[in-house]
Amino acid sequence: MDITEVKISPISGDEKLKAFATVTFDDCFLVRDLKIINGKKGFFVAMPSRKMKDGTFKDIAHPLNNAMRQQLEAKVLEEYNKSIEEPKS
Repeated sequence: MDITEVKISPISGDEKLKAFATVTFDDCFLVRDLKIINGKKGFFVAMPSRKMKDGTFKDIAHPLNNAMRQQLEAKVLEEYNKSIEEPKS
């Protein structure tokens, strides 16, 4: 499965949440609302989730193995870094 597009929507004014990402796979499947978060050990990507009745959160969509998680996180963070480096017009 290839990541064919990543769109970044930066968030301003939040110390931890830096942006939302939308990822397209194989030009035919889209996942919205991945979160780019600045954590204690640096930036990471959180999967879209839903709050459950007991107050916990459960991922709606997520990679099934570590290799795919690493590939997804690397691509999303690469696009995020490009988006914050672009000069503002």
